[in-house]
Amino acid sequence: MMFRTIVALLGLAVVVTNVHAAEHKMSSAETQVKLRTYIDSDARPEKQKARDKYRRPFETLTVCGIEPDMTIVEIWPGGQGGWYRRIIEPMISEGGGRYIPVLGRSAFPTEVEDLPHGDVDMVLVFRAHGFMIYDEPAQQHVDAVFSMLRPGGQLCIVDHAGDENVPQDPTGENGYVNESHFKMLAEEAGFALIAASDHNRNSADTKDHPRGVWSLPPTLSRTIPGTPARKRFIKIGESDRFTHKYVKPSID
Repeated sequence: MMFRTIVALLGLAVVVTNVHAAEHKMSSAETQVKLRTYIDSDARPEKQKARDKYRRPFETLTVCGIEPDMTIVEIWPGGQGGWYRRIIEPMISEGGGRYIPVLGRSAFPTEVEDLPHGDVDMVLVFRAHGFMIYDEPAQQHVDAVFSMLRPGGQLCIVDHAGDENVPQDPTGENGYVNESHFKMLAEEAGFALIAASDHNRNSADTKDHPRGVWSLPPTLSRTIPGTPARKRFIKIGESDRFTHKYVKPSID
């Protein structure tokens, strides 16, 4: 049985697995101050800042335990203007660490150019779940993330949380990923879950929308401005999301 402890951090309910509790560390107080600075920076477009209330970058990155001197890989950040990349890359670059984006046009999962394989401190996956859908080999991708990390290195993922009462659609046509399904893939790769946070949850998301997750903001697919349908989706807000943190166990 996996025993768990719920601890209050930043006013959040973070579930920490007792087995690996020592592995879970929040970002330091000094780093939290820096995160606030980069999140509030004028260099971030206002359009991106408008989504902070849904994506909660401060809480998310603090729970992940990001530090400026880490070697950090972000899977499919969306190019130079990627939403999280605009926060993480300058902080890591100025803090003496190394930020490595794995772009969609790369050969991932088979190889990643200039990546110090087996020596990465943290891998971040933010709704970049393309390997869960579009008939991609999901397990191969998660295995590749595991191999990137050093022993003790960590994976932090935020993704659209599917309905656990509905079996995972292997093609993920609605855009949702059951957190139990991802946990299964992660554990199959060799990861151990060390923490989970509810700060990206949205209980108003019923997950049964006509266009799946894309019916909700920011996409609002196939709805007309000002119509009751669009107003309803705007009221729901962005999707319900799980936030998991895994560790690659150290070699004894």
